[in-house]
This record gives sequence, C-alpha cells and structure tokens, in this order.
Amino acid sequence: MGTYTTPFEVATLTYEQSLKRLHQALRFGICPLLETVEDMLAELGDPDLQFDSVQIAGTNGKTSTSRYTAAILAGEGLRTALYTSPELVSYTERMEVGGTPVSEEAFAHGIACASEAGRRVNERRSAAGERPYDITEFDLLTVAAMVVFAEAGVDVAVLEVGMGGRWDATSAAKSIRAVAVTGIGLDHMRILGDTLEQIAGEKAAVIKQGRTCVLGVGTATPDSVEDVFLRQCEAEGVVPVLVRPDDLADAEGLMHAGTPRSDAELPHASFVIDARPTRIGEPLRLAVRTPRAEYHGIEALKPAYQAANITCAVTLAEEFLGRQLDAGALVDAVIACPTPGRFDVVRADPPVLIDACHNPQSVGAFLTAIRAIEPEVGKRPCLLCAVLADKDVEGIVSLLAPEFPAVVCTQTNSPRAMVAEELAKLFRTQGCDVRGIYGLVDEAVCSLADEAFVACGSITTAGAVAAIFRG
Repeated sequence: MGTYTTPFEVATLTYEQSLKRLHQALRFGICPLLETVEDMLAELGDPDLQFDSVQIAGTNGKTSTSRYTAAILAGEGLRTALYTSPELVSYTERMEVGGTPVSEEAFAHGIACASEAGRRVNERRSAAGERPYDITEFDLLTVAAMVVFAEAGVDVAVLEVGMGGRWDATSAAKSIRAVAVTGIGLDHMRILGDTLEQIAGEKAAVIKQGRTCVLGVGTATPDSVEDVFLRQCEAEGVVPVLVRPDDLADAEGLMHAGTPRSDAELPHASFVIDARPTRIGEPLRLAVRTPRAEYHGIEALKPAYQAANITCAVTLAEEFLGRQLDAGALVDAVIACPTPGRFDVVRADPPVLIDACHNPQSVGAFLTAIRAIEPEVGKRPCLLCAVLADKDVEGIVSLLAPEFPAVVCTQTNSPRAMVAEELAKLFRTQGCDVRGIYGLVDEAVCSLADEAFVACGSITTAGAVAAIFRG
C-alpha cells in the first residue's frame, strides 16, 4: 500500500450505496468547470500528486490506446493504474491497478472520499456566500480514482479523457507529464461543437507547457484539424511526435479524406502492418518505428485498425519514460493486453462479436475488419444495433446498413438511447431488412439466441451484450 491517507474521517459505504451516490449526481449532467474537481482534490490533500499521470484524449481509439499504454508501462516494471470510461458491465472496470479492476470495497471507499470532499467544499462555499458546485458523476469517479490510485501506491496512472479535454475532470490532475490525442470525429456535438475544428480545439487543450505530446493518425487530416493541434503545440512550446502510417491503406477508416502533409520538420512515429488477420483469432503483426527505436514482431489478436493505437501507445510510453522500450517486454505486453468491447468475441459457438464503435469513423474501422474476415455480405451474420441519439446516427446507419444481410434494432437503458422504432426507420430507408424491433437488449438477444450475430452501435450496446454473455 502507498503512504497516502485521507486527511479526514470518511464514512464506510457499501458498493451499492456508492452506486446510489453516483446515480444521484448523474442528474447534473456535464458541468464545464475544472475548479470543482481541483477543489475536491485539494480538500483530499492532493492524492493526484502521489503519482505521475499520462492523459489520452480523442474521439476514437482512446480506450484501446489507454489500455495498451498501461500494459506497456507495466511491462517496463512500473506499478500502473488505468482510468477509463465508460464501463462495459461493472463500474469497477473504470479503475484498474496492475491490470485488474479494483475491488468493490476499494471503489466504494473512493466514492465515499470524493463525496465527503465535495460536501466539505460546498459547505465552505455556502458559508462564504458562494454558489455550491454541481458535482457530476464523472467528477466523483475521477476524484475517487485518484484516491484509490494514491492509496494503492501506483507509480503512474493512465487517464482516459471522458469527453473533450479542456473541461474534462481528468484535466484537473496536476501530475500529467505526457498526453496523446488519437483522432477527431464528430462526437458529442451538442457539447463540444459541430465542426471537426471546434472539437479539435477542445481536445487540443490537454496539450500544455512541460508535457510531451503524441498526435495519432486521426489528427492528420484534414489540414485544418491538424493545424489546430500544431498551433496549440507552438503556443505551449511543445514539440509533438506525429504518428503516421507508412502506407495510407494501413490507416483505412481512421483518417478523414485527404493525404496527410509531410510535416518533415517534426518528429514522426510510423508503423507497417506485416500481416493482417483474415479470421477471428489470427494475429495482427506489425513493426513500429519511433524517433528513438524500431520494434519488430509486435502481435495482437485484434483487427488491423489497432495498429495505429498500438503505435500511439508505444510512442506515448517512450515519451513518458524519455527512453526506448525493452523490445521483449513490449511484445509480451501488447499480445497479452485485453481490449474489452473492441472486436470482442463474447461467445465462441455460435459466435457473438461485439464492438463499441459509436460514430462513423469507428464504424468504418470496424467494417474494414469485418470485410477482411468475410468479404461476402450475404454470408455475414445478422446485426444487432442500438445507438445513442446524440451521435451521428444517420452516418452510422448509412455505413452499417449495406454491410449486413439483416438487422435487429433495439435500445439500451441509457437516457440518451435512440428509440428502437426510430432506428429501424433509418435502416429501412437504407434498404436494409429489419428482422425485429425490441425495446430491450435482452429481448433482442433472445431473438437471436441460437445463431451468430454482431452487436454494435454504441459503447452501451457492447456493454449490455457483454453483460448477458459474461455476467
């Protein structure tokens, strides 16, 4: 255990009680105010200063990149924590130490500490005649994670940004030494902006003086998006490392239209795919070249689109450590790293494949992997689909509809879920055969009980199906 202890007494919560606290906070939604988390952390004696942090933002690929980064740093001998969102099945999945989700007891303790810190901060604000903070669910989770990680005595925490970057709760951490942005897409447009450039500006805010920076392949195009990041780097005195594929075909579905500029004056990392998987369980094999080293024989039991995320993670780990990696440890870390909900087989026979793709870019990358496994649409299994209404639903449906012989439409229990009947109408306008419409994911899965199917459309869809098959 670490040497950190909370500076005040905290009531004991059960796991169920901690979830109730979180759900009570959810009604406040998203509050663009870092001071809330900053003041809560200060009240707790700055647990975030007990370890170094790495922060990863982006529309697509940030969860996988975060997981690979954590695995690589652990392979270098560091006691590593990982903070990701959202969970697939259990809230405890959001906080990992040493590659394992924290216990329900540790999770509940962290929430209790964060809740008490928020209560104390707001009590003091009220006494001073100031408006109390609206403390959100993500505020509580982020502060709780810092406490849990500090008490566990970790060396480094890998922090996945929840949304955007500028106002994300993870940005309140004072120990961030390295950042990465994996890519940009039209996501959370009601909050982050309705153009790629506006969204890029929100995510680029994680780039600050004194931090190393890696810009993934999804930041390369269009030029106007890359310009947002390069201007931020220049303003903060940061020289980024740009991750770019040697062959543009290796980044299919990961970049917007256009050819990346050479940006020859900046350091680059690149990758070459040596072997692509042509069936589930066959490895992806790639080579990675960074400004510090070349690594060969890296394998992952994942589709080809993960090559960009692995390369981003390799480069970010190097930038954090300030040195090249142990090649053998790197290979071992990547092949063993799990990426739940990312091209994830949750039942082997008949196969059920889930994927957390939730916008046109990630759907495009997912479909590239599907085509590699089964080129003929008519031979592919049925699609089970549910989406969130605040996404680019028409863009998602237009990509998925021609790629499957039939679809079952449903909706998750998220308050942001699109009604299944509305989703079915969109699939029908694309000429897709709608086999069924169900108000619950459980009902949709039951309708496909004895056959293979693919489930995607949102992270909550992947999580709901994973919960059914994995418990």
